[in-house]
Amino acid sequence: MLDLQKFFQATDPSRTLVVGSPEDQKYYINFSSVRGGDIIGKLKNKITFFKPDDPTCSLFTGHIGCGKSTELLRLKAELEQEDFHVVYFESSEDLEMTDVDIGDVLLAIACRVSQSLDKIKIGEPRGLKKLLRGAAQLLKTEFEVSEVEIGLPEVEGLPEVRFAANNQGELSLAFGIGKIVTKAKSDPKLRERLNQYLAPRKIELLGAINQELLEPAIAKLKEKGKKGLVVIVDNLDRIDNRPKPWGRSQQEYLFVDQGEYLTRLNCHLVYTMPLALKFSNDYGMLTQRFLEDPKVLPMVPVQLRDGSKHEQGMALLRQMVLARAFPDFDEQERLSKVQNVFDSPETLDRLCSVSGGHVRDLLRLLNEWIMEEVTLPLSRQILEKVICNRRYEMSIPISDTEWELLREVRQRKKVSDDEGYQKLIRSRFVFEYRDGGEPWFDINPILADAKELQS
Repeated sequence: MLDLQKFFQATDPSRTLVVGSPEDQKYYINFSSVRGGDIIGKLKNKITFFKPDDPTCSLFTGHIGCGKSTELLRLKAELEQEDFHVVYFESSEDLEMTDVDIGDVLLAIACRVSQSLDKIKIGEPRGLKKLLRGAAQLLKTEFEVSEVEIGLPEVEGLPEVRFAANNQGELSLAFGIGKIVTKAKSDPKLRERLNQYLAPRKIELLGAINQELLEPAIAKLKEKGKKGLVVIVDNLDRIDNRPKPWGRSQQEYLFVDQGEYLTRLNCHLVYTMPLALKFSNDYGMLTQRFLEDPKVLPMVPVQLRDGSKHEQGMALLRQMVLARAFPDFDEQERLSKVQNVFDSPETLDRLCSVSGGHVRDLLRLLNEWIMEEVTLPLSRQILEKVICNRRYEMSIPISDTEWELLREVRQRKKVSDDEGYQKLIRSRFVFEYRDGGEPWFDINPILADAKELQS
């Protein structure tokens, strides 16, 4: 008999599957066959086959919640199987996403790499320590967490700043950078001062990270049998799009104006990028900065462009749902037990289709449905109630102008670079799909029955 509590926990929409984990692997469904190809395979091949010994930089984008983090963790697992050292981190843990500058990103990467390689001796990073000392003086930060401390050589004009040592009595660079990153994230005034300090020193900071951290670390890793270093920076697609003080949107400032600096770290890099930038007037400039188009993870298709059911996409979504209930069963066994979970197969199909193929939205609807009904099998009546509530909540912020744009998208299956369309995509009111590699767009099916779209 299905354990409702475990089923509920397995459908937690906030949980990211770690594909390298045997337990999470049971829940993982590979949607690449209906998403326009194996995007993760292409990212992997670029690193492992085409340019294993040269730095690479790739952008990865898609709607927030469509499964990018799960796919990036799959990339991490597959790269590690190929003997690459992979540093994966969620940038939102280190950065204040409403106020991000290039110096913040470079320091966060240096922090995570140095943490990951803290046991590898890579020589004295004097230039990097000098920059950190200047930042520490600016932030008036004391690095004291243990009884063991080590002083840094004095730099003319700067008072000595002390960093905690590790158990061997050696300077912990990771701790020093981490302390600055944490301080800057938590205090907007300190963050502003730090970025004013780092802005004219970007090239110096890049040179120090490359020459004193990344390059010696990669050399040591290769001595130990590794093929290279890959840094995966997740959640940068979540940076807020509010304007900087001089009027430039934060997303365009970071990825277009400062994009050159994101590409100049001497290791393999993968960044997530806001999907709305694909529809920016500066998209052409962005692709010049990064020298290739961003890889897009589209929705799982639930229907074709003509409105007919997408059989393969729906079949995979059914398996995604049923795997959460029966992770140890094969596909046919799961299908045979649909009515242990839902009152009919049609009810399961309604759940899958109304999600629009957005993985997190599907799990969110299912999770809320379980909490609402608290018994099995789950009924169509309660599902429709959950859908209605969700539609109401989504509709509240939509303006009359945006409803008109949504009607146009539903009719034309296209979007333009208009700012209104960008907002629709950021808000997940419009989804992107692929048909034979060609992109097309449609409204979020949750909104399909809204009275504002019936005229």
